[in-house]
Amino acid sequence: MPDVDSGKASGAGREVVKPDLVRDLAAVRDFTVSPDRMYYAATHEEITSGLTTDIYFVRTMEILEHLGLAGTPVVAEVFSSRRGMMAGNDEAANLLRGRGVEAWALPEGEWFDDHEVVMRIAGPYRAFGPCETPLLGILASSSAWATAAAECREAAGDKPFICFGARHLHPAVAPVMERAAVVGGARGASCILAAKLMGAEPSGTIPHAAMLIAGDTLTVAETYDRIMPEDAPRIVLVDTFHDEAEETLRIARKLGRRLAGVRLDTPGERGGVTPDLVREVRARLDQEGYDHVKVFVSGGLDPERIRSLGSAGADAFGVGSYISRAKPIDMTMDIKVVNGRPIAKRGRIPGITPTRRIRRML
Repeated sequence: MPDVDSGKASGAGREVVKPDLVRDLAAVRDFTVSPDRMYYAATHEEITSGLTTDIYFVRTMEILEHLGLAGTPVVAEVFSSRRGMMAGNDEAANLLRGRGVEAWALPEGEWFDDHEVVMRIAGPYRAFGPCETPLLGILASSSAWATAAAECREAAGDKPFICFGARHLHPAVAPVMERAAVVGGARGASCILAAKLMGAEPSGTIPHAAMLIAGDTLTVAETYDRIMPEDAPRIVLVDTFHDEAEETLRIARKLGRRLAGVRLDTPGERGGVTPDLVREVRARLDQEGYDHVKVFVSGGLDPERIRSLGSAGADAFGVGSYISRAKPIDMTMDIKVVNGRPIAKRGRIPGITPTRRIRRML
């Protein structure tokens, strides 16, 4: 596909040349998938060039080009189907950057109401028409993940939580999800790439696999303490082999002040992590003078469980599937102005929707 213009990727600090948008059926027919392709996920270039768009936008472009109307100046607005938290702006801006359009959006981390305008784009239709599908997908998924994280943030209060959801999604989008979770209020992300994209270091402890292979939690804890960097918090899983409270004290007595916390991740087959278990572990730690040791809980957490476990004494949380499985917030793009004239499909009000909440992003 021919190169048409260039723009700067957000935060990249270098020029990137964008491929031309797919605008006719011939380009679709000519595109072939390499038999050596390893993954089904779209590449950056494929997204940018419109290969993840719905085919009817390509048909639309071909019709408008035939009529000499593809360059018609329009104003389009994006609105939400339900309340949520805005996220995905950087990727949306990168998709539109360098195409000769202007764009405004609700800032990331801001709440929006149902049917509220969250983005507005102005420019020649050919410049961004085929971008509609990926643009809406970016906003729909990212905003949903941020919303779920914000619900966890509200439930946790002042206590931190980390997003552990990467394992529940295709790896191509896991970093997007964990970034959105941080927008929504997560303290950190366990996925390496997600954390690095945010200029941070990944957060996490160690899995049950280490204990199962070593055969003893204390052996793993002592080795962890001996070989890990000093700035790595010593947080140890205590539910692999023995009673959680007993294992907690066994580790605390050995590591002493160096033990930062214990993690409870008791499986559902054993009843999961309960408020009573958290209270017992907390009480036993305090009784032996280990009040500095934090209790970190994970495993199927949602806002309701975060509240109950937090009230019982949990200090921090690991949240995965509640965020990763969030239902996308449907986004709709409507053309509201054509050639300076207010217009809309039946049922919608023609013209630009009054709002002071969106900010210029391009």
